[in-house]
Amino acid sequence: MSHFDKVKEYLMELEYSIVKEDRENEVFVVESLDDGIQNLLVGLADPILIIEQYLFDLTNNVGEVSRDLLIKNRDIVHGAFVLDEEGKRVIFRDTLQLENLDLNEIEGSLTSLSLLLSEYTDEIIKFSKN
Repeated sequence: MSHFDKVKEYLMELEYSIVKEDRENEVFVVESLDDGIQNLLVGLADPILIIEQYLFDLTNNVGEVSRDLLIKNRDIVHGAFVLDEEGKRVIFRDTLQLENLDLNEIEGSLTSLSLLLSEYTDEIIKFSKN
């Protein structure tokens, strides 16, 4: 079974809705509205699986918000807050090795994002409005 098919199988087993699937570019866009996850990008870039969730644009109080996000990174079990190449978009990102990927690993990353969104929602909303 290809890595793409294995990841798709895991996403379906975890009951994530696959909104878009691009086999040629090895990318999925998935959601789980119950978990607060929408337009989550899951991409295969052998030898890794990349999981990215756009959260908000960083516009004001850049230093203060960046500091707070770095402090919160310490509490995140899997993944981390990152900035895009331009330093304007805040994204949750995690990477996993494809070679030995199993259901528990991908579930752990997705659960980590879900917990982060539920526990840190007020702060994320506040940051997005600054």
